[in-house]
Amino acid sequence: MHVFLATERLVLRPFTDTAADADRLFALDNDPEVMRFLNGGKPVSREAIQARSLPRLLRDYPCWGTRGYWAAEEKATGAFLGWFEFRPSDEDSAAVVELGYRLRQAAWGKGYATEASCALVGKGFTDLGVERITANTMAVNARSRRVMEKAGLTFLRSFTGDWPEAIEGSEHGEVEYGLTRPDWEQRR
Repeated sequence: MHVFLATERLVLRPFTDTAADADRLFALDNDPEVMRFLNGGKPVSREAIQARSLPRLLRDYPCWGTRGYWAAEEKATGAFLGWFEFRPSDEDSAAVVELGYRLRQAAWGKGYATEASCALVGKGFTDLGVERITANTMAVNARSRRVMEKAGLTFLRSFTGDWPEAIEGSEHGEVEYGLTRPDWEQRR
């Protein structure tokens, strides 16, 4: 298994097009609490996982020659915890990347999201040529916002998106967080 990044407790590896990874994603995306701030907790079909989710997670980015989404596993047990996004905004340039995550409820509150996010930020600025990292979430998603802050990102702005379907909390809008290489270097 190729390991993109390992931390004290986690391994981030590329997704595969196997039934096992499709099953893991299906279970993750069908937990209403996991999906609460993404689609209002609505179920996601297996067909949607195969047709939309997996192709997005399997995509390579030319500027890196590797993926932008990583399956997260607990190092000690190999248990699937969810995934992390660390993908270039422009497929031909690694200058700006988006940080994101989606974890199983069993992984919440254990510091995994912060641990992996901090490691990705460090890898991005030291090894991957990243100049700026951004992350977005719903304004009411306090847990995700806290992870962004612990990873060193700072609040940049509030905004409203033009979403086809409103979900609970969307009336409060979205927030964007960010971190630049010079700011990261200064804090080290």
